[in-house]
Amino acid sequence: MSRMPNPTEPDFGKRRSTGRRADLVFKNLTTASGISIVVAIVLIAAFLLWQAVPSLRADHVNFLTSDDFVVGDINNMKFGIRSLLIVTLLSSLFALLIAVPVAMGIALFVTQYANKRLANFFGGLIDLLAAVPSIIFGLWGILVLAPRLTPVAEFVNRHFGWFPLFKTGNVSVSGGGTIFTAGIVLAVMILPIITAVTREVFRQTPKEHIEAAQALGATKWEVIRMTVLPFGRSGTVAASMLGLGRALGETVAVLIVLRSSSVGASFSLFDGGFTFASKIASAASEFSQPLSTGAYIAAGFVLFVLTFVVNAVARAVAGGKVNG
Repeated sequence: MSRMPNPTEPDFGKRRSTGRRADLVFKNLTTASGISIVVAIVLIAAFLLWQAVPSLRADHVNFLTSDDFVVGDINNMKFGIRSLLIVTLLSSLFALLIAVPVAMGIALFVTQYANKRLANFFGGLIDLLAAVPSIIFGLWGILVLAPRLTPVAEFVNRHFGWFPLFKTGNVSVSGGGTIFTAGIVLAVMILPIITAVTREVFRQTPKEHIEAAQALGATKWEVIRMTVLPFGRSGTVAASMLGLGRALGETVAVLIVLRSSSVGASFSLFDGGFTFASKIASAASEFSQPLSTGAYIAAGFVLFVLTFVVNAVARAVAGGKVNG
């Protein structure tokens, strides 16, 4: 049994002073760590902006509204991010729309219905998806998934083409190199992240809340609806935004799956094209001229800002749910 410190002991003041110094050192170290992250982010943003400004000044079209991205001739550079932004957002949001309900269903099954052995098996199986390299997902998406999705895509396009999201896009529906296919591949890729976080949040639901609902005669679904889902709402939002951030920055899989197009994107799931990340990766071998490289850096800066906006919205939504 530990002995309580005695203020009358001769070395009590010395030990107390040493403890205060240790606390102060630890506080300063943690503060410096936090500040270093902020400084690093600011420096990255400043570097991207500094590299992008000369190219933006040499741009002969509107950077925000143009679909062109031709930077080979530094005397006649024409590059814009409209199509890149549309394809990036459409593919990522479509993936999120698919992945979140599935992830919540898996998390609820693992935490509320399955026995411990089955829960560990399913949890481990889903977590293993996170270890699969992106290039494998890309090859699976274009060689295995795309041919099987083609009849579904053609059916949706034929019967629901009157709706803007399902209208004929800038590439052929056959072959599967569309946002529709890329979004499903991204959904599989972000599923482990969303599931893992949501599962842990649901596990933290206070047992007193669950037992109180059961004592009132609530069914299993009513217990989940009244206790588990409200408690895990903010965590689910945070998990979804983590998954969205992963989808926004995915490069190799999207580069393999999406078919390029010379026509700008039109807010259809059956469009092709490039996301910000895949466009930059596809042109890595062209980074020789500073002005040409700066055009891609400008696109990267927009993606950098976009991820910050997504995280800011997530924090605001999650914070509002918690306070509510």
